[in-house]
Amino acid sequence: MTRQRSRRFRGQFSVKTTLPVLVLLSFGAANASAEQAAKPAGSPASETPIGQDFALRGQRAARDIRYSDWRKVCFKAPGTNMVCRTAISGKFETGQSAVRIGLIEREGDKAARLQMFLPVGLYLQAGVKITIDQGSAHRFPYVWCLTNACIAADVADPRLIAEMETGKTLLLEVADTSTLAVSTTIPIDQFAAVRRGAAAQTFEQSIDE
Repeated sequence: MTRQRSRRFRGQFSVKTTLPVLVLLSFGAANASAEQAAKPAGSPASETPIGQDFALRGQRAARDIRYSDWRKVCFKAPGTNMVCRTAISGKFETGQSAVRIGLIEREGDKAARLQMFLPVGLYLQAGVKITIDQGSAHRFPYVWCLTNACIAADVADPRLIAEMETGKTLLLEVADTSTLAVSTTIPIDQFAAVRRGAAAQTFEQSIDE
């Protein structure tokens, strides 16, 4: 992977600069709020396989998805700890966004969150199942939907993060509204180096007084 030079943006926020920060922080708050009512805070995603509570009718192949390189972006606002997201995005041949998966970590926090952006039109009760190489399956619930995407997220089990750092591929499986399993394979062989390396971009907010 080509090494990307870390860049830092200072000065007043423009709309383009502010948006990633607002998206990251608002989803973090929404996810935490949605899950507090369902289970104790800090609980990792369960390892219940997808489809255990209902019968899948079969499976179908996903359309071809082209994945970007892993990329680390950090966000810093006055009076808050740095938040970094190490993520990879996949697009269909048409250029339409297909999937984005990222590990979100806040400086000083022991827990990290795994967050996935997926297309609408999926069977939400099934959640998302991910498997690293031939390891154990981990299930993540959907916590938020927009007009053009649904987000699945939860606290990431440290064992899962360790598997991602040493693994080669991540198999992501969802169910469509016809209860057919749909899967895609995501490369993770560069995940550890990018996560532990310098950020490709750092967004900072400065307030003029």
